[in-house]
Amino acid sequence: MQPSASVPQPVTEHQGVLEQYSKGWKRRLLQLLIVLGIVLIAAWYVGLLNAGTLAEGVPAIMTLARESFPPDFRNAADWFLPLVDTLAMSIAGTAVAVLFSVPLAFLAARNTSPHPLVFQVARVLLNALRSVPELIMGIIFVAAVGFGALPGVLALGLHSIGMVGKFFAEAIEHVDEAPVEAARAAGASPLQVLYHAVLPQVMPQFADVSIYRWEYNFRASTVMGMVGAGGIGFELMGSLRIMQYQEVFAILLVILLMVTLVDALSGRLRKAFK
Repeated sequence: MQPSASVPQPVTEHQGVLEQYSKGWKRRLLQLLIVLGIVLIAAWYVGLLNAGTLAEGVPAIMTLARESFPPDFRNAADWFLPLVDTLAMSIAGTAVAVLFSVPLAFLAARNTSPHPLVFQVARVLLNALRSVPELIMGIIFVAAVGFGALPGVLALGLHSIGMVGKFFAEAIEHVDEAPVEAARAAGASPLQVLYHAVLPQVMPQFADVSIYRWEYNFRASTVMGMVGAGGIGFELMGSLRIMQYQEVFAILLVILLMVTLVDALSGRLRKAFK
């Protein structure tokens, strides 16, 4: 009896998984190479890869560092009120942003917007607000309402609406639909559905985004003073103009300390809202 011819075995499920994994790995590698190529082109275009230019700047940086040491804290008492202005500016600006972002977010979320046209208008408004840097807004409001903390609050608040509203809208779009459907089945009105089924789900995300934005606004408010919007940034620019680099270094250390304290406080606040 002659042995039967061997029958080709079908591709096993394990082999199919390996082939699929290999194709996926090659695709991810290609995507990574494309991104890396874009990054390298951008770095070359802006001169980041020009070692000669970077090396020429090192002596100037070292000279500036020597002139900035030791830090001069002789006028530290004069920085207390500007620091209070900076802190108040960040808190008020964040409060303005959150106040206006909540209703805008419900209009800019696909699952809660009353009409597609309203959705598009709300999205365009959020895009427009965050497309203008807060520094440019600060210059505009300084020209409109004068020097002080108020233009800084308005600039930080309006710019933050664009970002905070976007994050709020995305949180609303990712809510669990089961409580929403249950509220509608129980006969709740649209506002009652938002209040009882949507808002409780997104409140933790709202709190996190608001606190993170406050951290950012505190850092940004130190820059707002450079365009005349008050705060510690105004003192920093004054020292820079007269080339008091030791005092500049001292002010930067004070800003670093305040940022560290704000970060620590925001961490505690996030834990409290969990």
